[in-house]
Amino acid sequence: MTVREDRFERPDGSRGLYGVVDKPDFALVIPAEDGGFHLVEEYRYPIGRRTWSFPQGSFPAGRTGTPEDLARAELAEETGLRAASLTRIGYLHGAHGVTGQGFHVFLAMGLEHGEPDREDTERDMRQAFVPRREFERMIRAAEITDAGTLAAYTLLHLHEHGTAGRRDEP
Repeated sequence: MTVREDRFERPDGSRGLYGVVDKPDFALVIPAEDGGFHLVEEYRYPIGRRTWSFPQGSFPAGRTGTPEDLARAELAEETGLRAASLTRIGYLHGAHGVTGQGFHVFLAMGLEHGEPDREDTERDMRQAFVPRREFERMIRAAEITDAGTLAAYTLLHLHEHGTAGRRDEP
């Protein structure tokens, strides 16, 4: 991750200074089965509390691969789940006012259960299967506040109703 300040010219010709955070794209996975989802919960330092989300992450420094490779790796690492089917349902930007970082959203189905292989920074991570109705209750109760998870759930809803458009990544 790098943080920089850019001097730039706006479309109206005025000049400005903009703070930008550069981070690599990540993958977010919606592990769905039996009318619900597998979620992970971990402590998030910037907000000072634990929070639930769909599994997500980026490659460690020096490692590369396709977005699908990354999605499969994050799913297995954080939950121990392996997906027979992985469908890309979109690409989004989470905070385009601060960063160009985007994320690939995948729907994982046909799940095989195994043991997670979490990184040291994820040792306190918990996981749970949550029925869809409970997931929606958690959103309404602000127990799920992760913007990526909420946006991915919207894409899933559109995908399920045949109205999801696919945006190719840049």
